[in-house]
Amino acid sequence: MKIATYNVNGIGGRLAILLDWLKLAEPDIVCLQELKAPQENFPEKAIRDAGYDVIWHGQSRWNGVAMLSRVGEIHETRRGLPGDPTDEQSRYIEAAVGGILVAGLYLPNGNPWPGPKFDYKLRWMARLDAHLETLFGLDAPVVVCGDFNVIPTDLDVYKPENWRKDALFAPEAKAAYQRFLDQGWTDAIRHLHPDERIYSFWAYWRRSFERNAGIRIDHLLLNKPAAKRLEAAGVDTRPRGLEKTSDHAPAWIELADGARKAKGTRS
Repeated sequence: MKIATYNVNGIGGRLAILLDWLKLAEPDIVCLQELKAPQENFPEKAIRDAGYDVIWHGQSRWNGVAMLSRVGEIHETRRGLPGDPTDEQSRYIEAAVGGILVAGLYLPNGNPWPGPKFDYKLRWMARLDAHLETLFGLDAPVVVCGDFNVIPTDLDVYKPENWRKDALFAPEAKAAYQRFLDQGWTDAIRHLHPDERIYSFWAYWRRSFERNAGIRIDHLLLNKPAAKRLEAAGVDTRPRGLEKTSDHAPAWIELADGARKAKGTRS
C-alpha cells in the first residue's frame, strides 16, 4: 500500500497538477495540506471522478487538509486536533481506511520567531504530542503524515546557516519534533535513508529546485505495527519540476500487505 502526503499550496489553482500526479504515481491513500479553500469549494467531484473517496476540512484562504483513498471507504475518526476547543484553524484530520489509521496534519509555520505565531506553533505541537501518545500503542498500523513545518536536523536542510533564524529550524521546534520520536514513532524516510540528503520543499526563488537547495519538512511517522510493514519511502520530485506548481513535492511510503521486515528501498 502506497501512502503519500502532499502540500498542494492551493488546490483550486493546482487541481490539474494534483490529478495528473494521482494518475502517474497511483498512491492508495493521500493526505493533502494547505488547500486554501472553504469547505464548499473543495473539488469533490473531480477527486471522486479520479477514483478516490475523499474527506476534507476546508478553511477560507488559508490552511485546510484532506484525505483521499482508492482502497476503500474513509471512516473519519477525528476532525481537528484535541486540546483547545477555541482553535478553529483547519489543520488536522484523522480516519480509518484500508485497515490503517491515518492522520493528516498541517502544522503551524510559526514565523516570525520569536513571537505569538511561534508560541501558537509550540502549543499546537504540545497538543499533538499528547494526542500521539494515545495513538502510538494501538494494535493497528498508524501513519501520521503531513507538512510538519519542522526541519529536524542539519541533514534535512541544504544550508543550515541560512535557516538559523527561521521558526522551522528553531531549537524549540526541533526539540518538540524529537519528542514525537522519543515516544517511539519512526520517521519513515530518515529510517530507510539515514545518511541521505532528501528534501520535500524548495522555495520559488533563486532556482532552489534546480540547485536542489531544499529542506525536508514533510514527514510520515509510523507506530510499531506500521513500521514493521515499511518497505520503501521517498519523495516524488516530479510534480515540483512543473510550471506553476506547489513548492512542496509529495513524500510517500510503501507498506507491505502484512507485517514483515523491511526489505529495502526504491525511488
